[in-house]
Order: sequence, then structure tokens, then C-alpha cells
Amino acid sequence: ILSDYLQIVFAREEFDRLAWFYSDSSVRGNLDWERFYSIKIPLPSIAYQRELVAVYKGLTSVIEENEALLQPLTDACQAFVVDCKEKYPAVRLGEMIEVCDRTNERDATYPFVGININKEFMPSVANTVSVDKRKYKVITKDQFVFSGMQTGRDECIRIGLYNEETPSLLSPAYTTFKVKEDCADTLLPEYLFMHFLRKEMDRLGWFYSDASVRSNLDWDRFCDIEIPLPPLEVQRSIVTLYRCAEEARRLIADAREQLRQLCPALVQLAIHHNEQKTEP
Repeated sequence: ILSDYLQIVFAREEFDRLAWFYSDSSVRGNLDWERFYSIKIPLPSIAYQRELVAVYKGLTSVIEENEALLQPLTDACQAFVVDCKEKYPAVRLGEMIEVCDRTNERDATYPFVGININKEFMPSVANTVSVDKRKYKVITKDQFVFSGMQTGRDECIRIGLYNEETPSLLSPAYTTFKVKEDCADTLLPEYLFMHFLRKEMDRLGWFYSDASVRSNLDWDRFCDIEIPLPPLEVQRSIVTLYRCAEEARRLIADAREQLRQLCPALVQLAIHHNEQKTEP
């Protein structure tokens, strides 16, 4: 048996459910070694295993190659941002951005989303079956979403830049904003967002938060944050690197999702291969 083939078997959600079924009923739900030993797996020929592993490694290589690119690209982006801070004058955010809150008055059917602590958009975890969609806010491409709640507690500014062509719906608790129209030739949204990907900005947001139980970062305090403003051509060069990093991140996420779906299919092929061998 090939170790990579065994990993394909283990990487399936079906195997996790089987292991849960085999676990004991203690508080921790242990899977004892003897019970683990008793689990049966399909075992095709070594030659067929190599074929399955080759397909599996085709996707894992995509993940590994893009992960090798992602960190240097991310580091380069952040280095350029720091360099801008030393070379160019700072501007107050309140001078460059404006609130654009728009509720879903037409009751349009858009997906419900939120933002996580990694500043990424994600499907809403709230129960939205019977909610009034008209009360939710609409976010469109190149707009930002901001939530000052728990900034001090999490030491993280909850913010995201929306890049999808199709609008989405947000909780009314969020604030949506955009770069002012008369500043569109001065500040690129992606360049602005890159500043909020730095841990230093999260710590600044924590420092700016109030001393309440939730430690909110109020909108007025948020607008007091300053960022360096280089010429537009410098911003474009930094954003180009950022987009390359985002593309690598997207490829990694897509490959992982495909891998999640591929492993069960490969095991099914192994089962089918065994059945063909045993047919009279």
C-alpha cells in the first residue's frame, strides 16, 4: 500500500464519520487504537494506487506551488506599504471615504454575507429564512464593509473589500463605505484595503477603541486613522502585487475544495476497480 493512497482514504469526510461511529461513548469520544486497526479500506493493486495518487498529487502540487508564491508576494506587498509610510505624506481617512449605506428597499434576492476575523467575506451563519430582506444593507463591487464592534476585544479591525460583480446583503449592524468620487483618481480601494491587512493597523484600531465592555471602534475614531498617500502609479504597482497574491490565494482555495471532492471519488474508483477484479 502507498502512504499517499492511504492519505486519500483518510482525507475524506466519510472516513471521519466512520471514525466517529467507531469511537467510544466517553466524554472525549476516543477512537481506540484497536478499533482504528479494525477499520477496513478498499485496497486496489499497487499499480492502480499509483494512478490514483498521480491524480491526487496533481492537485496538491497546485496548492504547494501557490503557497510557495503566496508568502513572498504578501511580504513584498507589506514591505511596499511600509516604504510608502516613510516616503509619502499621510492623509486622514475621513477626507477620502464616505458612508454609502443602502438598504435593500426593493427586496432583491441576494446572498447573505458577513466578514470574519481574517477580513474575508463569508456566507452568513445567521438564520435568514424568515428575515425581512428589506432591512438588510446592500454591498456592491469596490465598496467596503466595516464593523467596529469587538475591535478592542479581538484586537482586529473587522473590515472587508467587496470584489464580486453580484451584490450581497449585510446585517444592518455593519457600515458600508467607499472612496469618495472626487478621490477616485487619488486613492485606489485595494491600496486602502492593504493597509488593514497589517497587524500594526489592527493594534492601532485596538488603541483607538473605547473602554466599554465591547471595546467598540467608533466610526468617527475610525475616520481619524491616517494612511500614507503615494502617487497613483505607485499605488497601481503595489496593487498589481496584491492581485497576484489574491490570485494565488484563490487558486489554493479552489484546489483544496476540489481535493475535498476528489478524494471520495478516487476511493470509489478503487472500490469499483476491486469489484471488477473479483467478478467471475
